Amino acid sequence: MQMREAAERVLFAGTLEEKLQLSPPDASDDLPGPPILTPDGPGRPDELRIVEKGVRATFPGINKLDDDRERGRMLHFLANHELLAAELMALVLLKFPDAPKEYRAGVYEAMREEQMHTMMYLRRMKECGVHFGELPLNNYFWRLIAPMETPMDFVTRLNLTFEQANLDFSKHYAGLFRQVGDTATAGVLEKIYQDEIGHVGHGVKWFRKWKDKEDNDWNAFNKALVFPFSASKAKGIAPFNAEGRRLAGFDDDFIEHLEVYEQSRGRTPVVHWFNPNAELEVAARRRGQAFHPKKMSAAMEHDAEMVMLAWSRRDDVALVRQMPSKEHLAYLKRVGFQIPEMLEQGDLGDRKLGGMRPWAWSPDASETLQPLSIHVPESARWPWRESVPDTWLSKEIGVRLLEKLDVKDRGLVCSDLESAMACLRGLPPHQATLIKGCYGCAGRDHLRVPPGEETSAQPWLSRILATHGSVVIEPYRHRVADFSALYEMDADHVKLMGMTVMENDSHGRFLGSRVAPKWGSILDEEVATFLFREADVMRWYQEKIPGALRALLPGYVGPLGVDAMVYRNADGSLGWSPVVELNVRMTMGRVALEMMAKSRPGATGHLRFLRKSSLQTKELQQGTLNGGCVLLNDPNHAREFLVTWEVEREKASK
Repeated sequence: MQMREAAERVLFAGTLEEKLQLSPPDASDDLPGPPILTPDGPGRPDELRIVEKGVRATFPGINKLDDDRERGRMLHFLANHELLAAELMALVLLKFPDAPKEYRAGVYEAMREEQMHTMMYLRRMKECGVHFGELPLNNYFWRLIAPMETPMDFVTRLNLTFEQANLDFSKHYAGLFRQVGDTATAGVLEKIYQDEIGHVGHGVKWFRKWKDKEDNDWNAFNKALVFPFSASKAKGIAPFNAEGRRLAGFDDDFIEHLEVYEQSRGRTPVVHWFNPNAELEVAARRRGQAFHPKKMSAAMEHDAEMVMLAWSRRDDVALVRQMPSKEHLAYLKRVGFQIPEMLEQGDLGDRKLGGMRPWAWSPDASETLQPLSIHVPESARWPWRESVPDTWLSKEIGVRLLEKLDVKDRGLVCSDLESAMACLRGLPPHQATLIKGCYGCAGRDHLRVPPGEETSAQPWLSRILATHGSVVIEPYRHRVADFSALYEMDADHVKLMGMTVMENDSHGRFLGSRVAPKWGSILDEEVATFLFREADVMRWYQEKIPGALRALLPGYVGPLGVDAMVYRNADGSLGWSPVVELNVRMTMGRVALEMMAKSRPGATGHLRFLRKSSLQTKELQQGTLNGGCVLLNDPNHAREFLVTWEVEREKASK
């Protein structure tokens, strides 16, 4: 018998019996014939026709593995996949008669094994009381693989994607069925697993023959895939099976990259981008200059990108300036983080997107993400938008919020040296002053002016006005505690997401953030008593401030953070500023809040920014600090900062 004759029968036969009739293992390939055009679908009897909306199996959990009907549905789904694989291999033989003889012989042998796999599933399925064809059959495999234009397409799509994923699934479910005593189903899956190693190995062999020799396997594989294929589809929805991949011939570099790779498997991804220097970028544009971050600002941009793990999902896309190492991503997965698809900034192709979430909607974010906007539907919750007004990213917006709240004790905004000096001289004697550059963040470009030394501040003030365009001048307070209220705003309402306690140094520079189910439990007892009994703190953040934000920020959609402070008065009593700053963007407090939502319920969390130079080399190499601290960024690539996250046991409520 000729291979062509056997392939025609498998692809075009109108009965299941004919399709599954095994041809001799030593069929001849002397007459491969002319190439055929791709048919709309394989020949099948009416009850086995494949359709786009066929049943997709919901694989049973271990508690349902002994349910015959559940097993039968799963086997029905898998039997269709095995039959489709045989039909697609037959299509390869008929579509590419000029492919190398050795390659075609391997495809023919695999086709026969797929026929046998189908028969094994059919027998076991029948024993479970389910008959092939009683459920609609999905055409997913055919739709994605049949349009192949070269044998290399088939190798990358079936062998290296779907069959590779089955290395995870078949091994895992064989073990589960054996655990519950179903040795018959386990035996079928174990046989298929062993054969699948050979099928994938055949693909690896020819993939390496045909790929660009300048590329390693991982890069060549990703270049060969076209949407909707991605490397994530080469992993089964089961524990990752590195050993099976080694047996199939993959090298460790490929396996390690694949293990940490993620991409959406269906949900349209939201694109995230970290631009923590948004305020400084706006200030530069207002001066008519291009923004070039200084050393520490550039280090923050580089070192803290992995905080996007907090608010992104596994099937989202995080745009990064430098790809994290596969070793660090594997470390993060081991300690429990779900990793979104990581892409260096560039073209996402024609993929549909579900929205965009930069750190801040500053001009650089709008420009970076604008090319992708055509792929986001207008109905998306987070569509692309023009940058927010400059004022919304300045310290001035916090002063305007206090005006809306009718708080009399607030700072003054000055945009020239004369008015700023007049403001300083007009303050009460013996009152220290704090000056903030309007586009500084995280405590940068702040100056404390002792009483009577206003004139000495003039050179600094001139420089800051030239850089920022304006300053906020306010009384200096002896801070006791800093905290934040975190909001999410949409067209209809402003939702309080939670509260966090901030850690700042003596100059007001950000060090970290603590979060707990009851945020009062992580406050000093005196501070908690003052805020909840005297200041009526939650009425402000649950009622008064949300209403003021809606009026202040018309049309804004996204995260907000209101920083606040408790301070000590000269007489020893406590006072507070309900709004120290309003951040119309993502904040590190929100990062901590979102990290906690993904961590252990009922615990407290601690986000910290540490200077790399302050830590010992041994600590960095170990990858953890104090046993439970997780390093979010790779210490081997960090420039200046290490970002850590630690889950702690909750303290007793105050």
